[in-house]
Amino acid sequence: MSRRSNGLVGVWAEAQRQQQRQQEAHAGYQRDLDRQQRAHQREIASSYREQRRAYREQREAEARRRTEELGAQVESLQRLLAEGCRAPAFRVGALARAEQVAAFDPGQLAQPVRMPEQHQYQSQGGWTAARRAQAQAEAQASFERDRQAAQAAEAQRLQQLAAYRQQYEHWAEGQLGEIRRHNAAIAAMTTGLRNGDPEAAVEYFSAALYASTGWPEGLPRQVSAAYDAGARQLVLNWELPRYDVVPEAKSARYMINADQVKDSPRPVTQRRTLYRDVLAQCLLLVLRDLFAADEFGALESVALNGFVDDHDPTTGRRAPMFLGTVMASRSTFAALHLEQVNAVTCLVDGLRGQLSTRPDQYAAVRPGRVPEDVGNGVVTHGGGEEPDLYEMDPIAFEGLVADLFRAMGMQAVTTQRSNDGGVDVDALDPTPIRGGKIVVQVKRYRSTVPPTAVRDLYGTVQDAGANKGVLVTTSHFGPGAHTFANGKPLELVAGSELVDLLHRHGLRGRLGSGGGGQAPVPAQRTAPDSVREADDDDHNVLGMYWSGNVALDVCALVCHGNRVLDDDHFVFYNNPRTPDGTVRALVPLAPDKAAIQVSFDALPERADRLVVIAAIDPVANPAADLSGFTDAGIRLLDAEGTPLDRLDVSDGRDDETALVLGSFRRRANGDWEFVTGGRGYRGGLEELVQDYGIEVE
Repeated sequence: MSRRSNGLVGVWAEAQRQQQRQQEAHAGYQRDLDRQQRAHQREIASSYREQRRAYREQREAEARRRTEELGAQVESLQRLLAEGCRAPAFRVGALARAEQVAAFDPGQLAQPVRMPEQHQYQSQGGWTAARRAQAQAEAQASFERDRQAAQAAEAQRLQQLAAYRQQYEHWAEGQLGEIRRHNAAIAAMTTGLRNGDPEAAVEYFSAALYASTGWPEGLPRQVSAAYDAGARQLVLNWELPRYDVVPEAKSARYMINADQVKDSPRPVTQRRTLYRDVLAQCLLLVLRDLFAADEFGALESVALNGFVDDHDPTTGRRAPMFLGTVMASRSTFAALHLEQVNAVTCLVDGLRGQLSTRPDQYAAVRPGRVPEDVGNGVVTHGGGEEPDLYEMDPIAFEGLVADLFRAMGMQAVTTQRSNDGGVDVDALDPTPIRGGKIVVQVKRYRSTVPPTAVRDLYGTVQDAGANKGVLVTTSHFGPGAHTFANGKPLELVAGSELVDLLHRHGLRGRLGSGGGGQAPVPAQRTAPDSVREADDDDHNVLGMYWSGNVALDVCALVCHGNRVLDDDHFVFYNNPRTPDGTVRALVPLAPDKAAIQVSFDALPERADRLVVIAAIDPVANPAADLSGFTDAGIRLLDAEGTPLDRLDVSDGRDDETALVLGSFRRRANGDWEFVTGGRGYRGGLEELVQDYGIEVE
């Protein structure tokens, strides 16, 4: 007899089945998760391998570039003589200067002041004859007032134009006189060359060597020479490159385990042989340049001694060591085909010269005839005391700047004199992240570099796709230049900073007799030095303009920090100039409504700020505020009235009656930059100047 189940077994069985299904689902989920993790790890490993492969390829590319650069350096050294022989011969005509100066350009002064026209002053009619008559009288009075103001402005313009023309003519006469004196000196030298004058011969052939476009940039140019008129022989010592001109490395390869690009050394015998060949090429190239430049038949022969200026390995002292010497006649040298010769064989066997067998150890040879043996005065160019950067040849100055960039760890070459696109030196900074291509412009100026030069450099940077532009000058930069350069990939190097950089990197250079020098006429000036009163220094004009009919007093404070130097250095309507005249109020010319003249370089030494302010004229607009002061700015002009820059200033606000427009601040290197202001005052000019230490009674 069977029994009925009470259902507990079925419940238990169902619970078991549920638990089993959950375990199977969890196991499946775990398997999926494990597969995903393994796939993710494979992706990470693959990505890591790809990154390692890309990194390795990058470092191997660096090694290849390094090897290619080393190969290019060696190739340029091997072709030094062949390339130099293709350069044009130097001619005396290259020293002459054209007798022309920049045409007279009065700029804005050439534009007459526009006179008001009667028809523009129409009277507004009224309801009565009396009101119409009054309106007509008011219109006529307004016309007469504006006509008289325009006539006064035109008279002032004509007076300034006449003064500017007179100063231009004086400047142009001086420029022409200088050019004629220069050309007369060249003519005298030419006559001396024809007559066998030793001094003329030495000066001319030294110039030929220094101006040679066949002599590679970066190689030294130092000569001492004398001329034997009886033998028609030039005797000279010429500096040769040192041993480090030949790369110590032969190639480069990437070491994976050490993660570095390592140079493979060039065999000593190979490096010595190449250096010996370079010395021979240099001596032959000097002979070629001298004979090619002799258009007057002054040279029958040349006695040439080549030396290096380095530390003598025997004594440890720096001294010239002669590594080569040769005496060549014109007829013998003319028979050579220099582009096809082996330089060492040609020098030693063909010309019977001497060349050090161990030049890498500076094993010297005995020089032949030296300049001191001639008996005439020996003229030396290069070497000696620090060169005056103001007087340096422009090409040599560009070469010095390129040397500086190379000394700072960059690659740098000077550009060709034509079609250089506004670039004097091309540089490459190999530093990762912050490095890249740099274009350099060089201005051997004495006066302030105008902002237009900085703008031109910025355009060149953009056209060339460079990472940075650097403007190097012997003078300094004004506030407009710094304002424009701010926030752009531009760097401005003033004269004092340049000298400091040269000295810190083992190079030589000074500014004038004292290393500082005052600043001023550009080496390639194309306009008068300045247009100024007889007792003025080089100056700038700050022309203020704004929209609205609000009448303002524009003033200036000469300060140290936020304190005016003294009451006399607050320039306003009751004190139109500082005691020394470095800051003074001017009558504005359209479109300016106010103007201030500033001689930044002549400001007192303790002054580090020039603060420009504006305040409501309490007489003309007693109830006005600065809400009508909009679209304002400062036109920065040079001494000739040429616009250099436009400096934006803040608009005025309701209830304010005085405003700090901005301040010109002296930088550590002596340059000035403009900082926009914007602080307003409700208490007018009195409250503002009290903040700068002026007591108001």
